[in-house]
Amino acid sequence: MRGKVAVVGYGETPYDRARVERGQPRLTAEEYASWAMDLALKNAGLSKSDFDGQGLGVAGTIYPHAEIWSAEVVQNLGITPKMIIRADQGGASAASLLTQSALAINAGIVDMFLCIVADAPLSMPTASASGARTWRYENDYMLPFGMMGPNSIFAFIMRRHMHQYGTKREHTGKIAVTQRYHASMNPVAYLKAPMTMDEYLSSRVIADPIHLLDCCISVNGGLAFILASKEKAKQITDKPVYLMGFGECDNYMHGSKNRPDVTYLGIVKAAPDAYQMAGIKPQDASFVEIYDDYTIAVLMQLEDLGFCKKGEGGKFVEQTDISVNGQLPVNTHGGQLSAGQAGIGGGCSHIVEAVRQLREEAGQRQVKDPKIGIVTAIGGLAYGVNLVHNIVMVFGKEV
Repeated sequence: MRGKVAVVGYGETPYDRARVERGQPRLTAEEYASWAMDLALKNAGLSKSDFDGQGLGVAGTIYPHAEIWSAEVVQNLGITPKMIIRADQGGASAASLLTQSALAINAGIVDMFLCIVADAPLSMPTASASGARTWRYENDYMLPFGMMGPNSIFAFIMRRHMHQYGTKREHTGKIAVTQRYHASMNPVAYLKAPMTMDEYLSSRVIADPIHLLDCCISVNGGLAFILASKEKAKQITDKPVYLMGFGECDNYMHGSKNRPDVTYLGIVKAAPDAYQMAGIKPQDASFVEIYDDYTIAVLMQLEDLGFCKKGEGGKFVEQTDISVNGQLPVNTHGGQLSAGQAGIGGGCSHIVEAVRQLREEAGQRQVKDPKIGIVTAIGGLAYGVNLVHNIVMVFGKEV
């Protein structure tokens, strides 16, 4: 699989929160999907008809929560694909679309895949619209005991990491402050105003020790990317970005299944597979785009990716310049903490940013002379552990 498939185009809409009174649009997920597709097609110099008889990848949405969403999307877009892939792995949905599409292309089923991830959770007409969720383990075993969604779950994870390894809020604060700096140079980011460490530390408590600025910001938006075989990619663009390797691990439990160590993610298992396929070491990366629904998730993944030992993430962040000009640039677009999390589509921004960086199209926040980018995706907060879905991808300029 190494270098057999390449990303040849991408699209990313601006993000908003449907604040009509502030002049922001209130668009549907369907409109964002169409917008993102149009941007990706223009970026690649292709037309919609080029994907008749090719592949289409579609991720589910928070709103609308439709069971036959891929059928609605393909009709709305007016494409007649040879095959459709649907992903429902939460934050790892875009990564799952990418890896599955790459496998289909490598198998010779199609030459190209158009993958679209769009969501509009802020366009829900009422709060009750979210009642269509079917996370039964949450409804049956967590909510009755006061676990109020992801904030509560990650509060336990962050507290455990702090207790077990001495991690401090100043460590996670450096991640938040640096990513806000990156977002200030990202035209489509939602939060661009500078953030200080004092502002981070004094932000209001959400679920102790999680504070407001530890959390990603929910937005509406759409993203898309186009994959092609190595041969087809050379016909489309002179700047293909190759998928060098990937690894996946689902429902990972570190240690005892009855009492797993929640400071480990399945990334610790997925990363070695990705590195082996790509033929790299983590230190070969020019930058990393790490799924960041919470600041502590970034720190834990830096450990699990092999940049430092487990428990040393705080020290690593403290001693390493993680800005675009530093030793290891992290989340160069601002991530979901500052650029925004477009519902199920949030994780796609890390893929798009990696491609943008390797094509050297990132403007002010461009990493100098990038060669290799590592991207992670996690999704599906679990009962009893942390995240169910874990994917690591390695991208490169050259094979």
